[in-house]
Amino acid sequence: MNDAKVETISRLAQWRIANFGTCSCRRSDPFKIGLWNWHLSIEKNRYLYIRLFPEACRVSKDQPPIARFVLRVSNPGANRKPYISPIHERLLKTSDDFVWPVDSAILGRFIIDVEFLDLKIHSPNGGEPSSIWPSDGMMKSQATQNTLRCLSRMLEEEIYADVTINTADGTLRAHRAVLSANSPVFQSMFLHNLKEKESSTINIEDMSVESCMALLGYLYGNLKQEDFWKHRLALLGAANKYDITDLKQFCEESLLEDINSGNVLERLQEAWLYQLKKLKKACLTYLFDFGKFYDVRDEITDFFWQSDRELMVEMFQEVLTVWKPA
Repeated sequence: MNDAKVETISRLAQWRIANFGTCSCRRSDPFKIGLWNWHLSIEKNRYLYIRLFPEACRVSKDQPPIARFVLRVSNPGANRKPYISPIHERLLKTSDDFVWPVDSAILGRFIIDVEFLDLKIHSPNGGEPSSIWPSDGMMKSQATQNTLRCLSRMLEEEIYADVTINTADGTLRAHRAVLSANSPVFQSMFLHNLKEKESSTINIEDMSVESCMALLGYLYGNLKQEDFWKHRLALLGAANKYDITDLKQFCEESLLEDINSGNVLERLQEAWLYQLKKLKKACLTYLFDFGKFYDVRDEITDFFWQSDRELMVEMFQEVLTVWKPA
């Protein structure tokens, strides 16, 4: 086993120390989170000192990170509470920029978790630091921006709108052409002699007006990042129902970004329901390979009762894979 290797998933980094004695120090191999390669180091004297710092390179020199993160130190199998740091936010350039002293007698085997809550690029000119999560992507061309402005006006001002959408708590107006261009399901509704074609009405009663407006915002190209993150689970359901492949993939990639103990079971259920293989694998890896199964043991019973039997089989197989004898 490589004692210096750090495993990563989403925004979590985990360093498993197999054997650590008194008056010793150790430094991890580099691991990639965001734009930077990182190191953890530990030193035992009176306290256990933990350092987090970016690898010295051109990227960290030209674009030094401002990291917001939480550290956690735990003993596998020990009947004691983990040591959890406060939330830190620091500009990190060297190994001297952050040191966390843990007043404990931790020796032998233990685990260090670092959960990055945000990463920003420091502006050397005193400007506002910019977060790398989430990213709005590449700058669109002027022609594309103009087209999107026109589509946005069509939606907001209902210019020549020719279809009504009934949601769970209100109605919206939209355009057959835009809906059909984005979804083969919508296209089929208007192409064949279905009730939607005759009445120029679509019933989407499993979405609220707000969530459906976010869906239309995506189809018309003017969905704001904060609205996407707020409604992404509802958007995932709509993308699956109306066969909007790119939105479904976008939702899955987003849900991979912030898996944590508070949402991993819900994410696993969504991954199973909508056949999201990458998200399902990431959730199982988080629970079993990274040992976070114990963090959700109070919720796991209800989850087992409500989940599909085949999903339970997959979880059991994952347990056998992770915990099989060496």
